[in-house]
Amino acid sequence: MDKFSKNIYLVGLMGAGKTTVGRSLAKRLDVRFIDTDKEIELRTGVSIPTIFEIEGEEGFRKREANMIAETAAEKACVVATGGGSVLRGENRDAMRASGFVVYLNVPPQMLWERTRYDKNRPLLQVADPLSRLSQLFIARDPLYRDAANFVMDSGGMSVQEVLQYLLKELSERWKS
Repeated sequence: MDKFSKNIYLVGLMGAGKTTVGRSLAKRLDVRFIDTDKEIELRTGVSIPTIFEIEGEEGFRKREANMIAETAAEKACVVATGGGSVLRGENRDAMRASGFVVYLNVPPQMLWERTRYDKNRPLLQVADPLSRLSQLFIARDPLYRDAANFVMDSGGMSVQEVLQYLLKELSERWKS
């Protein structure tokens, strides 16, 4: 696929594969990869759970909005966003205006299987993480769909299958 000027944003719930797919996609396209959560951690020097603990979710969401605005000024990057990045309309607008947004849609049960041992996910540090994932899915699915140019039902697919499907979709859309 030829070089492109827009960013490719990957959105979806935690455990959907945004970072893994994003890293592979960026390598395949030979472009920069940005993981907004990792970038926030690098800049603050602390983990996301620590930011949540000190600043609360609202403090983290402000940092996330700043990071999305910054990535929107970039060109030709693959961006893995945090699961809650779509909560703010300004983030959805910035992503749509500066890129192509892909929603990696994965069912809550599968997300739980992927994340159940991960202690670095503050929103899942509850008595019933599967129920929490289901609640998050119900609340955020419409927002992911609102932000997305393309919805990919990627549950049950390997990273390579997701990557091949995405590359095919992108090449179809960007033929010119």
